[in-house]
Amino acid sequence: MKRLHRAALVIGSGAVASAAWRRFDASHARRTATLTRLSAKSGAQYATLQARSKFVSPERQEVLKQEFEIRTAQQVTEVLGNMKGAVMKLGQMASYIDQGLPEHVREMLAQLQTQAPPMAYELVEQVVSAELGGSPLEVFAQFDPTPIAAASIGQVHRAVTKDGREVAVKIQYPGVDAAIKADLQNSDLLFGALGTLLSGLDPKPIVEELRARLIEELDYVREAENQQFFADYYRGHPNISVPEVLPELCTSRVLVTEFVRGATWSEALHWPDEERNLLAETLYRYAFGGIYRLGAFNGDPHPGNYLCAPGGKITFLDYGLCKFFTEDEIQQFSDMIRAMVLDHDMAEVRKVWTRAGVIGNTDTFTDEELRDYFIHFFEQVMEPGRRLITSDYASKSLRKYFDLNGPHKEMIRSITLPASLVIIQRINLGLWALIGELNATADWRAMAEELWPSTNADPSTPMGQAIRTWEETTAKRTPDGHPVPIRRPGTAANGH
Repeated sequence: MKRLHRAALVIGSGAVASAAWRRFDASHARRTATLTRLSAKSGAQYATLQARSKFVSPERQEVLKQEFEIRTAQQVTEVLGNMKGAVMKLGQMASYIDQGLPEHVREMLAQLQTQAPPMAYELVEQVVSAELGGSPLEVFAQFDPTPIAAASIGQVHRAVTKDGREVAVKIQYPGVDAAIKADLQNSDLLFGALGTLLSGLDPKPIVEELRARLIEELDYVREAENQQFFADYYRGHPNISVPEVLPELCTSRVLVTEFVRGATWSEALHWPDEERNLLAETLYRYAFGGIYRLGAFNGDPHPGNYLCAPGGKITFLDYGLCKFFTEDEIQQFSDMIRAMVLDHDMAEVRKVWTRAGVIGNTDTFTDEELRDYFIHFFEQVMEPGRRLITSDYASKSLRKYFDLNGPHKEMIRSITLPASLVIIQRINLGLWALIGELNATADWRAMAEELWPSTNADPSTPMGQAIRTWEETTAKRTPDGHPVPIRRPGTAANGH
């Protein structure tokens, strides 16, 4: 039954794709009206569901509810897929962050990660010609007109260069830059989109973080520089790989990188327990190792950007949304970890959060209230020992952070997260949501102590030992065993 629903959605989306691209524009009114109609349609369908459910059996009520969820998910996926831009990015985030959504709903939203309706090939030719001075078949020896992925900003085609290199060519949708800028100026549009997807949650922190980062994603020259920075650092890494960039073929709207093969995330979810545990370990080391080794985070962690291989090997794609942390911000993270996790000193925790501007009046909340809310940032590393991460845990995390009707509503309304901590919050939410999908087990505290600069512990796993050897042989550690922080030139002062 799920396959039938997925097939119907793909066919329906494909049928409207060409027409959708012809009418794609950045109008505030048009894009807002599209979401308003979607919300009204869903509301009317829900009212019909309630009426039909009053006089039927509980079993029939469940069938009607599932039909409503599937129909609504189809409509949301199709609308956001055709709108592209910022609202589609929110749909991608919802597809993997909120594990509390019904499975059939998440399955359909997950198509926004790589399977959104593509633009017509004629538009692809126009962009490539304008950017690279010739049609795809003039610039490349071979060019597949059918995209291998289509998402919120652009779509990807497989090609072969004139000198025989197999490459991935990412092409930005024409007009999406204006649409995103219009979306980001229209908070009501984004709040409404997020409310449709994650009802009951405070949308402001997610929307503000999206607003700060998304304009950067439009610049493929910046993305090429970001990706090459990561590729240079991780070259030869035992488990992490980043495709090399071909700068001579990159412009502000076309990005060309080496082509990489691998299993998709959905395929890897069916691998044996040990393989899934290794993938989770690689994700963990990539996310937090990047912060402390590179002062950087690849800020778009949805699973459509991962290609997996046995042994916990992952190729990480898409570097349009990157955050580069300042030394002061990294020190702030270290201070929080020491106070909360290593010293269990709530007086110091209060001072650290106050200095960071997160809490204002320090007398408003007790130590216990502060601990109960903020411990969720650190819960998996508070104590040593192997711990299982489930999808249920990830869903609870989301609601603990943002639920305005939950037990922490007063805390949520009073705290202010600076941009650096919003990113860390997103890292936590995204990382644990994906690890929860893997249903993975590890000693997260032991791995964290390897990565924290203040502890610099010995490797706790075979993967950790292989990485330590790689660091030593590539001069990423000093002779006395301390990691050498690498920073992208020009980012230390402003953090971007």
